[in-house]
Amino acid sequence: MSAERKFVVVGGGLAGAKAVETLRAEGFAGPVHLVGAERWRPYERPPLSKDYLAGSVAQESIFVHGPDWYADQRVQMHLGSPAARLDTATHTVVLESGERVGYDRLLLATGSRARVLSLPGASLAGVHYLRTLDDSDGLRAALRAGGRRVVVIGAGWIGLEVAAAARGWDNDVAVVEPQPVPLRAALGDELGAVFAGLHREHGVDLRLGTGVAELTGDRHVTGVRTGAGDVLPADVVVVGVGAIPNTELAARAGLSTGNGVLVDASMRTSDPAVWAAGDVANAFHPVLGRQLRVEHWDNAIRTGEVAARSMLGQDVRHDSLPYFFTDQYDLGMEFTGYVDPGVEHQIVYRGDPATREFVAFWMHDGRTVAGMNVNVWDVADEIRGLIESGAPVTTG
Repeated sequence: MSAERKFVVVGGGLAGAKAVETLRAEGFAGPVHLVGAERWRPYERPPLSKDYLAGSVAQESIFVHGPDWYADQRVQMHLGSPAARLDTATHTVVLESGERVGYDRLLLATGSRARVLSLPGASLAGVHYLRTLDDSDGLRAALRAGGRRVVVIGAGWIGLEVAAAARGWDNDVAVVEPQPVPLRAALGDELGAVFAGLHREHGVDLRLGTGVAELTGDRHVTGVRTGAGDVLPADVVVVGVGAIPNTELAARAGLSTGNGVLVDASMRTSDPAVWAAGDVANAFHPVLGRQLRVEHWDNAIRTGEVAARSMLGQDVRHDSLPYFFTDQYDLGMEFTGYVDPGVEHQIVYRGDPATREFVAFWMHDGRTVAGMNVNVWDVADEIRGLIESGAPVTTG
């Protein structure tokens, strides 16, 4: 590929950072531009609800590359000015600042944003969302003194990790979740109950099977009224009710979208000069045989790398199985594979879930489709191989 071609990456997160890293590693010597909505250079998001929020790692440790890496690699940075418009006819990205950046090949890595509440009191001071480094800094400042009454809305991965971090700062914590167990959509009732027990043992007040009716207070939040009519006192409220892919730029430009930007297994969009990666990409997965949008750390790395190589003309495809992890109190977990929430599965265990040291396998039609290792280490590669082979896990 000619070195005169210009590559532009829109999105300053992990997927964008891995894409520009891969372009240089693969020998592309031409102009590379990285457009980021935030003022920060690219960083990793998992620490924002885990060890960074808990105060156990320094801020510098979460950045993908060192402060001089982008200059050393001749990557022109456009930070703090989001892309406002994409003109695919003229191959131009227009930034909010008014700056225009032309491209020959473009990667959209615009990520996702936190889903917000539309309830009375949702705009009160003291209500936090957790998506960015600035969000994590603000939430940590609210938690670190301890002794606060914290209510977490949503018992998904982010909500539970925040609850664990808040307890680590010695705050009183309640979690409100409309499902009967945490993580029900991801893990089902049996394994959701494992996480419920974990949090209860650490003093979290789980209010399950009820939603939120309103947030109370004048200027600052003072409480959360549940659908059951209870009012939970609150100095700090953290909302973790999911994320929405940032597809607006692509949709306005006429690219095909649907729960993300639709791409093939090589991360190519409906426009031959545009690719997408990371949270925003709804990619065809050749192993699973379906379109799939994944919001996890590993997916950002792998799709960013595949997109960059595809942009360079290499015959590549994203076929890695989904993978994610969590750390809560003394529980560490890795999950590999994909469990379709609309399909009934059999779960087979190795070890006893009651001990919180076990491996669980999801079976469908005689095949292993996913595995989760809890406080059992160095087995993720074996689980991945088992899934890829299609072999079953025997019971007993």
